Amino acid sequence: MTILSMTGFAERSFAGPTLRVKVGLKSLNHRFFDWSCKGAPLGEVENRLRELCQARISRGRIEATLDIDSIDPASWEVRINEALLEKILGSLRKASRRVGREISFSVENVFRIPQLTELRRKAFSPEERAFLESCFERTLEPLVRARAVEGRKTAAQILVHLRNVRAAVGRIQKLAARQPKAVQNRLRKKMKDVNGGSPASQNRLDEEVAYLTQRYDVAEEIQRLLSHISAARDLLARPGAEPAGKMLDFLAQEMTREANTLNSKSQDIDMTRQGLLIKNEIESIRQQVQNLE
Repeated sequence: MTILSMTGFAERSFAGPTLRVKVGLKSLNHRFFDWSCKGAPLGEVENRLRELCQARISRGRIEATLDIDSIDPASWEVRINEALLEKILGSLRKASRRVGREISFSVENVFRIPQLTELRRKAFSPEERAFLESCFERTLEPLVRARAVEGRKTAAQILVHLRNVRAAVGRIQKLAARQPKAVQNRLRKKMKDVNGGSPASQNRLDEEVAYLTQRYDVAEEIQRLLSHISAARDLLARPGAEPAGKMLDFLAQEMTREANTLNSKSQDIDMTRQGLLIKNEIESIRQQVQNLE
């Protein structure tokens, strides 16, 4: 399965023996599969079109529009309330005698009177249902292709951000190596100030340095970040049967958590800058992942 975007658009027109059809499909971001169909009433056909769409698209809001023109007059059914029409004509005849001239009543007026006539399309024939399904599928195909093209572009952008995160983590690894020495120097100065200039006890200093070094150690956060980066790269390179968007969003959340912990442990301004850079890159990843199926 390829990486797919949740946004796309496709529109096509078709002509059959009895129908002219225009199909429009728009795909938008949504946490789940969401279906909306506008246009001519489709009856049971709409359920079939929804099934065809869901077989190709797992996540996203799909807005389908179908404009249908019936070419064959036999496709239409006209129903006239004959009792009501007879009553209206009787009233007109009485009025004509009363005024001494004939009051005309055109066919056009018949269709203007509420509840007198009903014009509706007959149920689609099996051939027409098959034609509508074919039209829908032939429009769905370019929509899926458009989502795939957009998905590849988004995946490429995410990979750039992942490389930037990986580079920043590498710089933090080098900076973290000097953090114990910086902690020791800062602690020695602080203890000397507290002792009125007298040198601090080496044993006590060693104990405090060991404690703070362990407290501010970022090795685990670095390893987890590297693991999440590797997992995201693998998912983009070899997506599985399930949509990748949800898993990538989860990985981005986990990377954000590790970056926050790393920043809270930082005792070096340069390390803090790299941590903030990582958070900025991850935020960009999270925004783009929202567009992926």
